[in-house]
Amino acid sequence: MTDAVAEYAHAIVAMAGVAVLLLLMSPVAAMRKQAQGLAPGAQPTPDYADPAYRWHRAHGNLAESLGAFVAVTVAAILAGVNPAWVNALASAFLALRVVLAVVHVAGVGRADMGPRSIIYVAGWLVCLALAGLAIWGVFQA
Repeated sequence: MTDAVAEYAHAIVAMAGVAVLLLLMSPVAAMRKQAQGLAPGAQPTPDYADPAYRWHRAHGNLAESLGAFVAVTVAAILAGVNPAWVNALASAFLALRVVLAVVHVAGVGRADMGPRSIIYVAGWLVCLALAGLAIWGVFQA
């Protein structure tokens, strides 16, 4: 690993960690749906009281956000943004996504505007901050 990349080790591990979380959630969500007799790729009936649906949504929500997170984190690294900021924000995103997965599959809160929404928005703000820092870093070079 080059010294320039080594400074971003926490961010790199956070990106891998989010991907591993997604990879671990995938078979669990699939097994929950299969237990209901659903075909691969099928969506359970939208009902947050149903654990299969909660797993399905938690997995889908993470899959939807992974690309943006990786894109803004890599952009910040390539732009040479202060590694302390990139590492802290990327690590915060990973922590938020782990907490969101737990809250989601446990069925904590209401189906709308509960803890899931608050945690999701916090992760969204982290990505927005990383994007802003990357853009700022490019124009400051």
